[in-house]
Amino acid sequence: MKQGIVCLAIVVAALAGGSPGFAQGRGGAPACTTLACDLQGDWDRNKALIAGIAAAMPEDKYSYKSTPAQRSFAEQVMHVAGIDVALLSTMGAKTPPPKLNEKASTKAEVLAELQKSQDYGTAVIKEFNDAQLAERVKSLPFMGPTVSRLRLAYFSISHGQDIYGQMAVYLRLNGVIPPASNRGGV
Repeated sequence: MKQGIVCLAIVVAALAGGSPGFAQGRGGAPACTTLACDLQGDWDRNKALIAGIAAAMPEDKYSYKSTPAQRSFAEQVMHVAGIDVALLSTMGAKTPPPKLNEKASTKAEVLAELQKSQDYGTAVIKEFNDAQLAERVKSLPFMGPTVSRLRLAYFSISHGQDIYGQMAVYLRLNGVIPPASNRGGV
């Protein structure tokens, strides 16, 4: 139980960006006062993190696998895109899910598909207010018969963070510092 609380605190701190000005709002804007606003901010930060690491890998390394049994880097990015669309499409939004090119393999193709999935996520999340985010909807079987929309969105974000960690290893094995770790040449 204690480990779970510590892990949750770490995830919240990471999503918040660890910035002392976070509570004051983004770009001088008033601080969020709703759950929907918090979720949108967390989605936007995760979106930027995933897009940044996907863009950081050189084109010629998109087929790289850390071991033969693992996904290629391109497949890792496409996995994030596909899971985001699959999860968020169960939230009951009016925005239709994009059709992703599951065979995308070049950097340009993969980044385009990732962008489609992320734009879809942004549109879906913006459709719901706090009360609607708390409503339960039917979801994918592994999550149980029903889940809150909020849980679906945060599961998608946490899944992206999990794969981000794997992609960071792929970059480092290829001599590339992940953008989030590249702070003044550290």
